Amino acid sequence: MTMTRSESGAAMTAGRGPVITRFAPSPTGYLHLGHAHAALFAWRAARHAGGRFVLRIEDIDGPRCRPEFAAAIIEDLEWLGLDWDGPVLHQSERLGHYAGALERLHEMGLLYPCFCTRRDIQAEIARAVAAPHGPDGPLYPGTCRVLDTAARHARIAAGAAHALRLDVAAALARTGPLVWHDRAAGEIAADPGALGDVVLARKDIATSYHLAVTLDDADQGVTLVTRGRDLFHTTHVHRLLQALLDLPVPTWHHHDLLTDDAGRRLAKRHDALAIRTLRAAGRSPAEVRALAGFAD
Repeated sequence: MTMTRSESGAAMTAGRGPVITRFAPSPTGYLHLGHAHAALFAWRAARHAGGRFVLRIEDIDGPRCRPEFAAAIIEDLEWLGLDWDGPVLHQSERLGHYAGALERLHEMGLLYPCFCTRRDIQAEIARAVAAPHGPDGPLYPGTCRVLDTAARHARIAAGAAHALRLDVAAALARTGPLVWHDRAAGEIAADPGALGDVVLARKDIATSYHLAVTLDDADQGVTLVTRGRDLFHTTHVHRLLQALLDLPVPTWHHHDLLTDDAGRRLAKRHDALAIRTLRAAGRSPAEVRALAGFAD
């Protein structure tokens, strides 16, 4: 696997090394066939290359994550015949690590507090003549980015709830142009601005998916990130964070998603397609692997 070096000079791995993939579910429900497809895709990519497959439990959303779901994930993966290398990483045990990265970004002057509620943002977008749009709809309009330092400090001192957003334009001015490589799509010019100034932490959740997954992939030595195409656009932001935090850059492979008969992406609400439901109905591991797109 050959990597390039960005114009920002951010550290990137080069040459060839072992293929290391990962599966990183959130314990907010039971695994379904879509999860099985993603897990098997990553597991096979590693095993067929003689590499390593690691497991991570993304349990930073405390109110929604439950220990019984985490235990069920392990049980279902073992029942499917998957194994992994090394201990399971739990994001809830790494909050100090995420805080350290946020502090680095703060020292670079790349974070700002955002006091806007969802209603505030929607109202601002409605007032805009031509609100910028990203892959998921209208982008955050940058309302709090233009607040002066005194106003920010006053609102924080008053106890105003706020999130921390990444000033993407300032970050890109620091890094310069970036690229990343997808095994299916080839070399991609990074465009993190397409998602606007993303949230990296909230008062109730000390980190965001973007920050946590980027740091965790680096710390687990992941060299090939496999995930569904619905997350393709998030990679632009992750590539920027890697450059800012001097993290190694993996290759990505965004694979197709399993869908239901109506063409909708499978979700945890599809109880009939949960691994546990299929197990209870008498399906064998081989049958479930086949339903997930990986016949033996």
